[in-house]
Amino acid sequence: MNTLEGFLEDRLIHGRAYFSREDAQATLGLKQETLGPRLSRLIKRRRLASPRHGFFLILRPEDQIAGAPDPLCWIDPLMNHQGLDYRISLLRAAAYHGSSHQAAMVFQVIVPRQLRDLAIGYHRLQFLYQAPSTFSQVNRPEHLEHWKNPAGFAQVAGVELTMLDCVRYFHKAAGVNGVVQVVNDLGSHADPRILARVAKAFDGATVRRLGLLLDRTGHERQAKALEAFVKTAKTFVLLNPAQKPLLESLGLLYDKDVRWKLILNEPVEVDF
Repeated sequence: MNTLEGFLEDRLIHGRAYFSREDAQATLGLKQETLGPRLSRLIKRRRLASPRHGFFLILRPEDQIAGAPDPLCWIDPLMNHQGLDYRISLLRAAAYHGSSHQAAMVFQVIVPRQLRDLAIGYHRLQFLYQAPSTFSQVNRPEHLEHWKNPAGFAQVAGVELTMLDCVRYFHKAAGVNGVVQVVNDLGSHADPRILARVAKAFDGATVRRLGLLLDRTGHERQAKALEAFVKTAKTFVLLNPAQKPLLESLGLLYDKDVRWKLILNEPVEVDF
């Protein structure tokens, strides 16, 4: 194999519709000044796409309209290329676990480093930052599942971690009433012991918000597993922190949930 076309064909035959610049250089023995223009020409011809510098996707004819294959097929090698651990989460993970209420229009990935979002063809990838100390506690094999795809596997948050992520980043998951539908759909599948264990890595307000949503959707066993986190709470917090009252005194007009020490500044509506 001494041509770029032959290299691409071999990758496809072996089910690897992606490669790094270093892969191509090592295999073909080409210098960057020779390889670079060739790759650029193939990108213009829509034979290749490049979601990140130095990483390329090989586009089959059926991928060319969308601009790239489903990110599920290449998120794992892309993250390996960038030297980062990751997990697919929020609405895409919720859909994987069977939550049908929310359409996952964006492919959402949680990582322990600030990354810019990317758009490639019709696909949008959103990277949400989680502090490395928290990320290392929760992004463990026992809290993740492996999502099989035509190119291999990708890491997806387990049910318990998906719900906590949705509550923690609720503004990226269709808001409080988008998240409550996810909790309604997935709550019964959560193991209370795993849920309580994973919740230790999250801030208390997030855990209490999830407790209330589990409570309101009738998942009492799972809600009860989070009750211990309320004991250390010294103050009530807003259910929706993004909707703060203009005046502090106006906050007194909202109902409170004593069990979870939350100020109900947004109604919780469940579509059973």
